[in-house]
Amino acid sequence: MDVGSLSRQDVERVVREVIARNAGLFSGSKSVPQSASVAPNPLVVNISARHCHLTDEHIEILFGKGHKLHPTKWLYQEGYFAAEETVAIVGPRRRMLPEVRVLGPSRGASQVELAFTDSISLGLDLPVRISGDVSGTPGCLLVGPMGSLELHEGVIRAMRHVHMSPADMAYYNVKNGEAMQLRVESPSCTTVLENLVVRGGDDKIRLEVHLDTDEGNAVHLTKATKVELLKAGGGCRCQHE
Repeated sequence: MDVGSLSRQDVERVVREVIARNAGLFSGSKSVPQSASVAPNPLVVNISARHCHLTDEHIEILFGKGHKLHPTKWLYQEGYFAAEETVAIVGPRRRMLPEVRVLGPSRGASQVELAFTDSISLGLDLPVRISGDVSGTPGCLLVGPMGSLELHEGVIRAMRHVHMSPADMAYYNVKNGEAMQLRVESPSCTTVLENLVVRGGDDKIRLEVHLDTDEGNAVHLTKATKVELLKAGGGCRCQHE
């Protein structure tokens, strides 16, 4: 959306009207669950749509004093949720994305994660980064129903990654921070995505790959019949339907 030469106050007013009219629930991500008799955990590949993470301070600025996020859908990783709350992301030349879902719980630093198409729409040149690595990244204007704030950095294209427990890393013979490959087989195309970064965690972490919407659409993930995790430069551990 391009609102031309409107002032910041006009933009905020328009954004709040859009949010009030179109407030809806999170539609959920698309996944391709797979099972395997040998692997310690089933592999799930999810599309992570555009979203933002907020600090407690920023939640209060955008939604009002004392406001707490309201979970509307629990995500695959334990303890994480899509909130009822949405914000507008306003980029250069007052271009905006009117309803970007907030994910909870709150974080120590606010961050916005968008796909490449979103960055083009906003007029932002976004780097591909692992979540939390926001130094030197572009910022944006965040607008909520009760206030707005200028985020000076923290808007990224999230690098595709796979969450793994210690048992998963041992099974696939990889370490935290290493790169893997994801092979996706679907009726229209079979594709191998490289530079899938391992994000290791504790025993509560579920084996899950995160792709953004552009990547998920490109490999026709919703129609995928088979996915495989491959160790970069080596063999593979396959998980079939």
